[in-house]
Order: sequence, then C-alpha cells, then structure tokens
Amino acid sequence: MLSKNKIKFINSIKKRKYRDIHQCFFAEGEKLVDELLNSNVQTTDIYATADWINSNQQKIKIQPEIEVCEISEAELNKISSLSTPNKVFAIAKQQKYKYELKEIHQELNLFLENIKDPGNLGTILRIADWFGIKNLFCTNESVDMYNPKVVQATMGAIFRTKVHYVESKEFISELNKLENFNIYGTFLEGNNIYSETLSENGLIIMGSESHGISKELSSIINQKLFIPNYPLDSESSESLNISVATAIVCSEFRRRIKQDYSK
Repeated sequence: MLSKNKIKFINSIKKRKYRDIHQCFFAEGEKLVDELLNSNVQTTDIYATADWINSNQQKIKIQPEIEVCEISEAELNKISSLSTPNKVFAIAKQQKYKYELKEIHQELNLFLENIKDPGNLGTILRIADWFGIKNLFCTNESVDMYNPKVVQATMGAIFRTKVHYVESKEFISELNKLENFNIYGTFLEGNNIYSETLSENGLIIMGSESHGISKELSSIINQKLFIPNYPLDSESSESLNISVATAIVCSEFRRRIKQDYSK
C-alpha cells in the first residue's frame, strides 16, 4: 500500500527540480521497466500489481536491493503519468557519464543544440541506439533527458546511450584540439548528403526545432550537409522534423560502412 508521503514524493519527481534534488527518475510500463532491469542503471524501487510481481519473481530475486511494493491498479493510477497505467512503475538513479576526447575522436557522435521537445529527444535517443551511436551531447538549454515523456519515447534506449549536457563554448574549445575530425551540420544551403564524402567518425550537429544551428556552432562546422527533397527543386514542406532529419543523416552515415548483412 502506498502512503500519502510516498505518493507525494513520486508525483514530485515528475518535475525536473525534484528529480535533480533527489538524483532519480522513473520509468513505467512493462517494456520500459524490463529494459531498465536488464541495464546497468540502478533501480531503487518498484511499485507493481500482484500479477506483474508474480510473473517477474526471477528478475526481482537477482536484484534483492530493490524495494518492491505491491499496489492496486487504483494506486497505480495515482502515480502514473500514462493515460493508461501499465502494471508497473519503477524509480531509478540518474546516470552521470564522462567522456574522453580520444573516444569522441574515434566514434560517430551526435550533438543537439537547444532541443526543447521531449518526444523529439526521446526519439533521437532511440535513433542513436539503433545506429550504434554511443554518445549524444546536448546543450544545457535542452530538455531534460529524464523528463517522463523523453524516457517513455526512448523505449529503453536511454539505458544504453550516454547523454552528456555541455556548455557550447567549452565543448567547442575541446573539439578544436582534435585533428582530422569532421564536424557536420545540416543546412538548406549545404551540399547534397548523398553525394558527399562521409567519415566513420566525427560529430553531427543538429539544430533546434525552431532556429536551426546557431552562428556560434556553424563556425566550427567544416562540412555542411543538405537533405534534398524529391523531386529536386519542387515545392515541398519548409523543413523536416529534427528527429526525422536525424534518422536520415545517421542512416546515410552508417550506409557507407561496409558490413555483412547476410549473417
């Protein structure tokens, strides 16, 4: 049974202020909690129906440090952020990741500037996970990765992708130390991505939904890319949604890598 204080605490961490104070976040629904329990992220509490607990005894036994509380569907309704609550709700500790320039230099990375929409960030995390991009950088002004809508939209990718919040000027200063490192960005005046030479490593910068890439970040981009519409030069939508554009760009970068898909 949930106490009033526990309900108050759980509902408080739906706001960023209290998530930051307590350094925690929550995940809900069978799919997301299953992904959480199979990850390296530390789960502290699980609130679930008797049906879910009985079906997941083995997973619970493996992690005895987790406090498991059986609740009714009515109680789940009081704490859930979903329109249709789904059997289980878990609280976990926030992850703090570090990055090394050497790793950044060797890998393909994503950088999001001032992204505000939780659904977009969650979808981009899922895209990064799909295309094997381990590190995703966000400006400090971007939406919180632990926003419930972000967590839900990732479908578990948040537990496998490292998200770093950085100050733009400091990050740019660090990148300037790297040699033979391409920094890409998408622009309407860029070169057709399908005819450009793309590297296996580098940094892809995606601008905000409303303003695109700022002048500050544009100054460090050494390869401007453009996603053409079809047919070329025909009248079409003004721009693509940032998560759609990110998926197209990541797919084209990975398509260039020779890989045996017959296995």
